[in-house]
Amino acid sequence: MKKSDPDKGKILIYQTSKKEVELRVRLKHETLWLSQAQIAKLFGTQRPAGTKHLGNIFKTGGLDKNSVCSVLEHTASDGKIYQTKFL
Repeated sequence: MKKSDPDKGKILIYQTSKKEVELRVRLKHETLWLSQAQIAKLFGTQRPAGTKHLGNIFKTGGLDKNSVCSVLEHTASDGKIYQTKFL
C-alpha cells in the first residue's frame, strides 16, 4: 500500500441536498483551501465582487495575504495542471 503524500492534499466535495452548489475543495495540512471563484460561489456572488472584498480585507489588515494564500497545483477539466492561488 502506498502512503499518501500529505503535501498533495485531498479533494473534498461539498454540495447542497438539491445540488444547487457543489464545491470541490482542497484539504492540505488540516487547512481547507478555496479559489476565489469557489468563495464567490459559496456566498452566492460573482468572482469580481469577492475579489474586491478580499482586496479591501487585505488592504485594511483584516487578514495577512501571506498567511491566508497559497499557490497550489490543480488539474482542470482539460487534464492540464495549473498553478492557482487559493485562499
